[in-house]
Formats: sequence, C-alpha cells, structure tokens
Amino acid sequence: MPELSHRRRMLVLAICCMSLLIVSLDNTVLNVALPSMQQDLHASTSGLQWTIDAYTLVLASLLMLAGSTADRIGRKRVFMAGLVVFTVGSVLCSLAPNLEALIAFRMVQAVGGSMLNPVAMSIITNTFTDPRERARAIGVWGAVVGISMAAGPLVGGLLVDSVGWRSIFWINLPVGLAALLLTLRFVPESRAPRARRPDPVGQLLVIVLFGSLTYAIIEAPSTPFRSVAPLAVVALAALAGLLVYEPRRREPLIDLRFFRSAPFSGATVIAISAFAALGGFLFLSTLYLQNVRGLSALEAGLWMLPMAVPTFLCAPLSGRLVGTLGPRLPLLIAGFAMTTSGVLFAAFEAETSNVTLFAGYVLFGVGFGFVNAPITNTAVSGMPRAQAGVAAAVASTSRQLGQTLGVAVVGAVLASGVGSSSYREAFVSAARPGWWILVVCGAAVLALGAVTSGRWARGTAERTAQRLEPAEARQTVGANG
Repeated sequence: MPELSHRRRMLVLAICCMSLLIVSLDNTVLNVALPSMQQDLHASTSGLQWTIDAYTLVLASLLMLAGSTADRIGRKRVFMAGLVVFTVGSVLCSLAPNLEALIAFRMVQAVGGSMLNPVAMSIITNTFTDPRERARAIGVWGAVVGISMAAGPLVGGLLVDSVGWRSIFWINLPVGLAALLLTLRFVPESRAPRARRPDPVGQLLVIVLFGSLTYAIIEAPSTPFRSVAPLAVVALAALAGLLVYEPRRREPLIDLRFFRSAPFSGATVIAISAFAALGGFLFLSTLYLQNVRGLSALEAGLWMLPMAVPTFLCAPLSGRLVGTLGPRLPLLIAGFAMTTSGVLFAAFEAETSNVTLFAGYVLFGVGFGFVNAPITNTAVSGMPRAQAGVAAAVASTSRQLGQTLGVAVVGAVLASGVGSSSYREAFVSAARPGWWILVVCGAAVLALGAVTSGRWARGTAERTAQRLEPAEARQTVGANG
C-alpha cells in the first residue's frame, strides 16, 4: 500500500473508527434494552444471554477467517462487504417478530461485524507504520469504544423509553451507509504480498469449539447434566482437533506458532479476561438497575455514565502511554482498577449503596479504558506485517470470545442463584459469585500485564517473528516498550 499523507491517514482512521462505533454501540445499546425485550418477547434469562451471545459467538468464530480472507483478496473489499451485511442485519433485527428470529438476525449482523473490526485494525496497522504513531492511532480507536459506552446507554435509553427497543437497531443505518460511501472514496486497497489459503477444517473446528462450549454454559442451569455433558465432550474434541490438525497445515487458520510469543499469548488471555469482565459487568448492571432498582431505560443509561466517561477519557491516554513507555503501565493500571471494582461488588455489596455503586462503576471504567490499546498493540507488535490481519483477528477473536464467555458464565451463575425467585428478592446474593468471577478476571489482567511485558517477553516475540517469516523478519510491525 503506498505511503499516505498525514491528512489522508487521519481520514482512514476516522472511517475505520466509524465501523467500530456501530459494532460497539450495538452491544451497549442492546444491554440497556434487555429488560424491555425480556418483557415484550417473554424471554428467560438464558434467552437474554442468547441475544448477546449469538452475536459475539458468531463474531468470535469468523473473525480469523475474515482477517485472513482480507489479507488474501483485499482489505477494502472485505471491509465494504462487512458494512453492507451488518447494515442489512440491523434492519432485519428491527423487524424481528419473536425472540428466535431476533437471535437469528443478530447472527446475520455478526457475519457482517466479523468483516469490520479486525479488517479495520489491519488497515490501520498497514496505514500507520511508525510504532508511536500507530500506538496513538490505536488509542483513538480505543476511545471510540468509550464513546460507544458513553453514548450507547443514553441513546438506547432514550430510544427504548420513547419509541421502543426495535429503534435501537435503526441508528446503525446512517453510520453504516456513510462509512460505506467514504470507504469507497478514500480508503486504498491493500492485501498481503503472499495470499494465505483457506482452512475450512480449522474454521469448522473453531465454530464447533466455541458453539458447543457456549451452549453448554448457558443451558447448564436449566438442562439436565446428561444433556450438557456431551457438549462439553464435543468442545474438548474440537480443541484437541485444532491442536493436532493446525500445526500440520502449511498455512493454518490459527498459526499456533504465534503463541510462542509471550506478549502475543499474554495479550490473548488478557483480552479474554478483560472482555469477560466487561460482558458480565454490563449484564449484571443492566438487570440490577432496571429489574431491582426499577429504573427506566434512560435512567439506567445515566447510571452507566460513571463507567462510560472514564473509559472514554482513559483510552487515548493509554494509547499515548503505550507509544512512549510500552504496554506494562497501562495493563497494571487496568488490572488493578478492574480487580478493585470487582472486590467492591463481591465483598462489600457495592450495588446496595449509591456511593459504592458510583465508585465501582468509575473504577471499572478506568480499568477498561486502559486495557484496550495495549491488547491490540501487543498482539500485532513483532508480527510480520504480511500477517497483520491474522494477528489482529486473533486479538479481536479473544475479545469476542471473552465477552461471550463472560455473559454465558455470569448469566448461568445468576440464573442458578435466582431460580424461581424474582430479581428484586434474590439478585444481590445470586450475583455475588458472578462478581467474584470478575475479580478473578481483573487479577488475571494485572498478573499477565506484569509478566508478559518485560524484556524476556519481547525476546520471545522477536524469535517468534523470525520463525514465522524468515524472509520478512525485517518487515515486522514495530514493537514498543
């Protein structure tokens, strides 16, 4: 891809951020609408989990395929196809007649979404070749998540209270169409110098692994063990199949050699942990604010601002810190803040007091704001630029898988604790194990941030890059710190 002017690079970044905005906004808006959807569609707790997890599950399953396909046939082409499919899926979601149809149309949305974020990140990585400039661009990218978290609950609450939950999908239409037209005009086409061949067996194993694992977790509270156990066996068999089959391929869907890099492996687990915490946090908070406190959707959205605003403010600061000092400090801040927030809820029942509820939301927002930029930067740093799409897709897959598992596990714990009681009567005690799960996730971010961002870890990244593409080792994405 030819070197672009500074102004053109900023425009490409803005276009890519538009795609992130609609995908991220969709999740935050949907969380505020869950109680209204539950009442209108007569959905159970597991039904609510599926409206979120059907989307994130398909995303997680297809992101790596989208990343490698974009590297092969052209990133601009795949990105534009994703915008079209996502926009059409949004229209279908707004017309869904029942819960089953909504879940199916959410999966259509996810097919389009899988072609957006990892491909956009690959475009950014290949547009911003200077490590410091790229880190700042990723910080802006992370700030868009904060914007979606700040605007999503408010916009969603206003739409749900005034028009109805179906209107939350309408906001994707103008943004998606504008991004499509701007991409056609201003984003240059790029692809990897050497195309990677498709890996249908690996893709099928990934879908079976993620799907069976998520289904088993969500349905466990309401399904006999003998019905769930085979799904766990299927998940283990799919995992074993990936570990045996993928190393034998010359160009696998998941190049397991990536995980010899300590920063890459650490970024993958950190992404799973951080986004599992986010998924569980939003799920518990939304149900508590509306079903226990009795707030309207708009009032619940206002209560989410203490979490959303710090995320928005801290994301660009995290990007600058990664660009100048490396990923360790942002990861340590993120892990400490998220762990402390979880402890407030798990040990001190923070939701029962306005002061502690506010403090818990602020701390979680600070932690999540700092965690995004170092995840992405660490995942692609040191990797051959020709495989930037695949590396970024693995990082994005980890995010979506984490959010899927967070909603599945925390929702299953909550459903088991609530049982046949009402949320108002049983929520605080039923949610406590879920909050402790979030504490563990925050502690994992803290520990791995300290371990995988040192000199030893960077050495493993350099050696991994040499093993991956000896001929291209001099053209790797620059590492920071």
